[in-house]
Amino acid sequence: MRVTSLGFRTDVALRVLEGAEVADRGDYLVVCSPGNPDYWWGNFLLLAAWPGPGTGNRWLARFAAEFPLARHIALGVDTDPSHPTSRDEDDRLVPAEFVAAGLESQRDTVLTCAAVGPPPYPNAEAEIRRLESDADWQQSTDLGLRCFGPGEPGDYLERRAAARRRLTQAGRGAWFGAFAGGRLLAQLGLFDAGDGYARYQHVETDPKARRQGLAGTLVWHAGRYGREALGAGTFVIVADPADVAVRVYRACGFADTQRQFGFERPAED
Repeated sequence: MRVTSLGFRTDVALRVLEGAEVADRGDYLVVCSPGNPDYWWGNFLLLAAWPGPGTGNRWLARFAAEFPLARHIALGVDTDPSHPTSRDEDDRLVPAEFVAAGLESQRDTVLTCAAVGPPPYPNAEAEIRRLESDADWQQSTDLGLRCFGPGEPGDYLERRAAARRRLTQAGRGAWFGAFAGGRLLAQLGLFDAGDGYARYQHVETDPKARRQGLAGTLVWHAGRYGREALGAGTFVIVADPADVAVRVYRACGFADTQRQFGFERPAED
């Protein structure tokens, strides 16, 4: 299966760098992260085409067969540019079986640019640097908890931080933080996804430190690193089109390129 979605193409590339296993079943890929089974989008199926009417139960059964111990469901769709652009059209095309099973539709925007520019209001007060020490990476996990709340499994966040750290130590990219008084307030990663693409990962800002230009400043700083150290020709970032962060990315020079679709159901207790 040849992945045409730039968002999923770079997603899969980074999951492989983190240690994920990928199996090609012809009309779908199985992406499995044995080291972090609670990572929904590290353990998912990527469908080659939009699931047609009446196929929902078949895809749910395939997910269950590939991930028999999973408590979540995650299905990505490798769409093409000809897919309908209306949200109402998307909703009408969602298999009824997915709705009945409690799956929610995920619609993201894939943004790209050749050169990352500075945000309109860069933050000149925070210390922008890479995460290096054990203390830095513990702060990364702690920031994730502040951003997502106590409902996010702590062991999942610790495994996620460990995977990020391994990639940086292997020279495949870097994880940057914005610090004030030694406290990590915002973070993101940028990694080499192959073929000249550099993919941003997990832009997170402390809820109490937002609207200070931290995210845009980090995006810009990481972009310079990507050009100089990774030799990136195209930068890729995936965002919720309804999130205010997407405006930050556009202000730094990113433009909407594709849409990315998926279906998920959180882990059941």
